[in-house]
Amino acid sequence: MVGFSYHVSHEQFRPGELLNWVQLAEKAGFTGALSSDHFKPWSSKQAEQGGNGFAWSWLGAAMQATSLEFGVVNAPGQRYHPAIIAQAAATLAEMFPGRFWMALGSGQALNERITGDLYPSKFERNERLQECVEVIRSLFAGDTVTYYGTHITVEEAKLYVQPGVTPKIIGAALTPETAKWIGGWADGMVTVSQPYEKLRKMVDAFHAGGGEGKPMYLQVHLSYSNTDEKARQGAYEQWKNNTIESIVEEEIYTPEQFDAAAKYIRPDDLDEHIRISSEPENHIEWIQKDIELGFSNIILHNANLEQERFIEDFGEKVLPVIKKEFN
Repeated sequence: MVGFSYHVSHEQFRPGELLNWVQLAEKAGFTGALSSDHFKPWSSKQAEQGGNGFAWSWLGAAMQATSLEFGVVNAPGQRYHPAIIAQAAATLAEMFPGRFWMALGSGQALNERITGDLYPSKFERNERLQECVEVIRSLFAGDTVTYYGTHITVEEAKLYVQPGVTPKIIGAALTPETAKWIGGWADGMVTVSQPYEKLRKMVDAFHAGGGEGKPMYLQVHLSYSNTDEKARQGAYEQWKNNTIESIVEEEIYTPEQFDAAAKYIRPDDLDEHIRISSEPENHIEWIQKDIELGFSNIILHNANLEQERFIEDFGEKVLPVIKKEFN
């Protein structure tokens, strides 16, 4: 079975708007949702839209308001102590058994540097992430955890509310190197849409690292409107800053710096990163290829502001076609 999730872009929209849209997405035939967990938006333009609500508060409301499966992208270790993330996740999983999962990654300076602590190198952040996963899993298992790691310290932590169903810990990967690494310890992988051959390399690397047989989720960045021109312009205005290479993106720490780094990106440069089309048939063809690569949860993020049009049209013209073929 293939799941289809609506991406909850806290960077772009107010929490109340997002709550309305996940309810609309459920009615349209989406089966899940993935929430971002940002402290800052990607751009000063997004900052003007009043987004960036606290994901963990929002998740409780959204899971009560729908019956969707929910995931959240999170980076434990600096902004969040892993015991607190375990407690938050266990609380949601106790109230909504079997409906919650986490996508854990090494983080971005944009969000993590607000603590004032040193922002570590990528190698150190990966080490820290693995320590956090070890702590979270031990807490989910009911252990009393005392842990003195290189990056993480825990003393006498225990979850007194246990998850009804233990949430999957999915590893977030943007490069084949990270995909191979998470294959050895994560319950699955989530990555973002790329050209077909690059996605195949991600899949191959994940399998080579030990991920064979584990679920793979794909976050599809797309832009859909009633014309190609409006779809491209909407994507350019809202999401061009997120097309910067990950090695740079992970180190930038203010929306204004992202604006400066993306100054010379042109609308035509977006095609490798965002699927831009006003034709449902094009989106169907792209998603079919994703599923053939082995992705079992397609997370659809319409990067422009036209959320209702996207949800309703995909619910009517895209999801039924793909569900009929693959489910």
